[in-house]
Amino acid sequence: MTIHQFLRLILLCVCLPHFCSPEITFRRTPVPQQRILGARVSRSDGKILHRQKRGWMWNQFFLLEEYTGSDYQYVGKLHSDQDKGDGSLKYILSGDGAGTLFIIDEKTGDIHATRRIDREEKAFYTLRAQAINRRTLRPVEPESEFVIKIHDINDNEPTFPEEIYTASVPEMSVVGTSVVQVTATDADDPSYGNSARVIYSILQGQPYFSVEPETGIIRTALPNMNRENREQYQVVIQAKDMGGQMGGLSGTTTVNITLTDVNDNPPRFPQNTIHLRVLESSPVGTAVGSVKATDADTGKNAEVEYRIIDGDGTDMFDIITEKDTQEGIITVKKPLDYESRRLYTLKVEAENTHVDPRFYYLGPFKDTTIVKISIEDVDEPPVFSRSSYLFEVHEDIEVGTIIGTVMARDPDSASSPISLWHNCWKYLPAKLTPVRTTRVAVFVRILDVNDNAPQFAVFYDTFVCENARPGQLIQTISAVDKDDPLGGQKFFFSLAAVNPNFTVQDNEDNTARILTRKNGFNRHEISTYLLPVVISDNDYPIQSSTGTLTIRVCACDSQGNMQSCNAEALLLPAGLSTGALIAILLCIIILLVIVVLFAALKRQRKKEPLILSKEDIRDNIVSYNDEGGGEEDTQAFDIGTLRNPAAIEEKKLRRDIMPEALFIPRRTPTAPDNTDVRDFIAERLKEHDLDPTAPPYDSLATYAYEGNDSVAESLSSLESGTTEGDQNYDYLREWGPRFNKLAEMYGGGDSDKDS
Repeated sequence: MTIHQFLRLILLCVCLPHFCSPEITFRRTPVPQQRILGARVSRSDGKILHRQKRGWMWNQFFLLEEYTGSDYQYVGKLHSDQDKGDGSLKYILSGDGAGTLFIIDEKTGDIHATRRIDREEKAFYTLRAQAINRRTLRPVEPESEFVIKIHDINDNEPTFPEEIYTASVPEMSVVGTSVVQVTATDADDPSYGNSARVIYSILQGQPYFSVEPETGIIRTALPNMNRENREQYQVVIQAKDMGGQMGGLSGTTTVNITLTDVNDNPPRFPQNTIHLRVLESSPVGTAVGSVKATDADTGKNAEVEYRIIDGDGTDMFDIITEKDTQEGIITVKKPLDYESRRLYTLKVEAENTHVDPRFYYLGPFKDTTIVKISIEDVDEPPVFSRSSYLFEVHEDIEVGTIIGTVMARDPDSASSPISLWHNCWKYLPAKLTPVRTTRVAVFVRILDVNDNAPQFAVFYDTFVCENARPGQLIQTISAVDKDDPLGGQKFFFSLAAVNPNFTVQDNEDNTARILTRKNGFNRHEISTYLLPVVISDNDYPIQSSTGTLTIRVCACDSQGNMQSCNAEALLLPAGLSTGALIAILLCIIILLVIVVLFAALKRQRKKEPLILSKEDIRDNIVSYNDEGGGEEDTQAFDIGTLRNPAAIEEKKLRRDIMPEALFIPRRTPTAPDNTDVRDFIAERLKEHDLDPTAPPYDSLATYAYEGNDSVAESLSSLESGTTEGDQNYDYLREWGPRFNKLAEMYGGGDSDKDS
């Protein structure tokens, strides 16, 4: 046994005397089968008090833990009042640890512990004791239960769950700010003595931090602790049991405390003036340099924003804040020119973006510096007075004419020579330096001159139908011109000479219409017409040209669709179609009818000839009988000749001719009324109307009553006898080949009167 354990045993014996006499005695009364509490008998109020019947009275046994002696540790003694000391009784022990941890002397009842006991493993043991007669093995005492309680000693020091704690607290915190709490545990019995009562103290970390003895809360102990001065602290905390008294056991732990940053430092420029340089040729956006304000804080507390607040270069330079490096990058805002200005001054400010209101008293969280930027000269190429040039010249300009002037200057020096080459300007300095070249675009716009005459836009394949009427449209023409006048193209169309067959009508929209002037064309007589058309423009000088339209005469159907344009097409080719055969049959039938009519006419002439003399005035009427129905006959037969002339209305217009295309007839002087002739004609007309065998196209019915306002005027010679003097019939030649015979008869020789 150590001295320390021996002293603790003495202390326990002084405090608890029963520990020093661990014996339990069992006593019996003389009365059989009755146990009494004591041997004393007393009277009270005439009554006799007897001992009460009891069993074994077991007290607790107390055993110190951690026994270190060489012998078994004595626990206590069991004793019965039946024991006479002659060895007739036997003591039996059962329960927790009986026979192994705890043993009993069968004769004496002494109990011993066979090994060292740790209270922290088990605080008490419950056992049962019994005394029996060794010979009869009968119990002399009933079995009774008792407890061996392990008495605690301070054999466990306080321990912390963590060997090292990590904590943080903002810098500049007020005194007493809580940092962290540490807690130690003690395995000793907290209900007995002070073995488990822990008191905390600080062994390292003063005077910056303190700890509360009862709770273990660590707090700041100094005001205005600055992270920028010291950031890391190591604090050692001790936990001691026995209420911190001498002899108590202790344990320690380490707490690493970090001061976190607050924005308590404004940004500061390291220099009052910063000098930068930049080439004058630097393009817009070029970085000139950077400025940086230092801030003792970290993280967002050190973030700054840069701006240019003053100076003569505010319009030439700009500054941007680089977030990663917290620098202010100065860039070129406008093109620089060394010859114009060589030095700029800027006043740059840096200001914290996150300011803590608690530290406003530390001053404004901003700073300024002066930035001077020097512009460095570079060998610049010449500069033209314009970015590009545009000259205009007419296309008929003479060779060698000056059309414009370009100018360039050297930005570096006014005296530097400049040479013009054919496609660029070159700066030729006096020294042997590389030649600087500048190019500029020169545009020459060629202006149009009206030197081209308009022409037909396309080749026109024009035709006219044989059954065309006056005023009928046969072609629309247009023109093109290589020139490009400012006011746009404007063309005028006209005929080179008056044409009796066709005319041109200007639509005043750069197109014109070709119209017919007469009624009917004959491709057997003339198959093609050439029509000269004059086309002129409206620019200065006016240009014009004559284009010739080739107009073919073609056979067309009733809808005006061309069928054939060649005279040879009248010959029947092999393999005619059904339609062609029907047309041929119709022609044959018509020819047969004509033959029959001629035969009937001859019979009529033999029956009653109309002409009595060769000099008879009616000779003209018979001579033109073969002409057919006159100019209105476009199909070789005019059905109108079968109508009663008396039924013809005065001044009634033809429905198959456009009114505006009618020719104005040339009227001849009216001859004196000859009643004899009129009566004769009326009488003969009446006879023919009543005669069913008379030909339907009698010359009298055909020419005596042509209708009103004939285009060809009157062809009868009956009226010519009443005129005085000769009449000119040469204009009949202009009416076409049909009237050539009349022109020869009346226009060529002398009249009958002269003969």
